[in-house]
Amino acid sequence: MPAARHRLRLKGNLAVFDATGRTTTGQCARDRVYYLEDVELTGRRARTHIGIIHDPGHAEPWIIAMSEKPGYLRTLEYSARWGIEPMFADFKSRGFGIEDTQLRYADRLDRLILVMALALYVAVSTGQWDAVHHPTPSEKKAPRTNRRKSPEAEPPGLPEDSAASSS
Repeated sequence: MPAARHRLRLKGNLAVFDATGRTTTGQCARDRVYYLEDVELTGRRARTHIGIIHDPGHAEPWIIAMSEKPGYLRTLEYSARWGIEPMFADFKSRGFGIEDTQLRYADRLDRLILVMALALYVAVSTGQWDAVHHPTPSEKKAPRTNRRKSPEAEPPGLPEDSAASSS
């Protein structure tokens, strides 16, 4: 059976052991070490590869443990997770507090997560709708594109479109 593929974001305080000795993941990031192949992590000496990216727009580097040999693009693939990270944060510490629930049965937790996901969807959709239809004063001052030239501005098949195409 092939080994499972993994990508995990690490904190900067984990011990790293390689042929040169012991250091930490954070020290590797500060030393601008971008790739570590076949190293051991923590006291348990779990073998993995590590990729490190420190983009100027981010406060902290991404230190990513992975099953494949590291490279810039492989490390960057971890960013695909960021589409769902805000939802995880909302579910956990920033809103719903799912970690504080007393539920212990998987089927009940599944239903709770479904209800929370639907509530979050409705809240975000309502906020987006409201932002379009009731912009704040600063949003009203922002330059707008010509709505008639934008294909996303109006749904297809408006009467004006059919009148213009028939002439």
